[in-house]
Amino acid sequence: MSTVHAPLPTPTEAGDTPASVAGGRRSNRFLSIAKARPWLLLAPGLAILAVLMLWPLVQVFIYSLQDYGLRQINTGETNFIGFDNYVEALTNPTLWTVVLPNTVGFAAVAVFATVAVGTLVALLLQRLGTTWRVIVSSCIMIAWAMPAVTGTYVWTFIFDADRGIFNDMLRSLGLIDDSVNWFTNQWSFYAIVLLNVVHHGFPFVAITVLAGLLGVSKEMLEAAALDGAGAWRRFWSIIFPTLRPVFSVVIILSTIWDFKVFAQVYLMPGGAGSNRSVLNLGVWSYVESFGQNRYGFGAALAVLLTLALIGITIVYIRSLMKEDEL
Repeated sequence: MSTVHAPLPTPTEAGDTPASVAGGRRSNRFLSIAKARPWLLLAPGLAILAVLMLWPLVQVFIYSLQDYGLRQINTGETNFIGFDNYVEALTNPTLWTVVLPNTVGFAAVAVFATVAVGTLVALLLQRLGTTWRVIVSSCIMIAWAMPAVTGTYVWTFIFDADRGIFNDMLRSLGLIDDSVNWFTNQWSFYAIVLLNVVHHGFPFVAITVLAGLLGVSKEMLEAAALDGAGAWRRFWSIIFPTLRPVFSVVIILSTIWDFKVFAQVYLMPGGAGSNRSVLNLGVWSYVESFGQNRYGFGAALAVLLTLALIGITIVYIRSLMKEDEL
């Protein structure tokens, strides 16, 4: 005779009561709500950012696809030309021979100088007592609090050809006979911009690195000193590996700031476009837009600058995520 097998019991027949099943559904619903809660809290802020930042970026991109000038502003007409502005920008010799070397080269030198000066100042602050550390830190923070426009005018006055302190000092030392206009030469122009940017940016690096230095084990440094390690060896063998996450964040942030330098270049004599050899990407975009009334071409340059900054920001975020994993 064949044996008839009874069907397998359902979860309810196996012992799960309707109340327990309903309770499981409620817990799953509460879990999904808990996962969505952070996004619900962030929603107002994200909406504001979308209105204030995302929509203007979309508008700039739309303008970059047009031959947009004063006529289009007055008539409201649109003249879409596709990616012709981007082709013109990427095939323009000015981009490759002047603008990119000035932008990338200056950012590289400025980041190195800012981090180096800031680290040296942080090491000095570490050696000071509490009272002097507070005094010196407060003094250097004034440089960071100074607006970029104000600092630029100060450095312009220092190197002014007629009344500048620097020319007067060189004449008193007998090194020059006549006044020198330091803003006409590309190298001296960016040397002054470098002094301006480093003076404005090193306090942030100094205070950030100092916060990390205060957490370095003094016992390790004392043990290394007893073993005969000099200051240079202690820095590279103990301090730098310990503060590697701090240096990575400082370097990436400085790169973002120095890559999009605008006021420090534009406000210098000749930096507003009259001296084409000192143009960087940000100033070139502004000059083409508001100086030549080529808003579409200037918008394309702004989009290229934004894409470069987004790439740097992605590197910054990835470095932060790696630090969280450590």
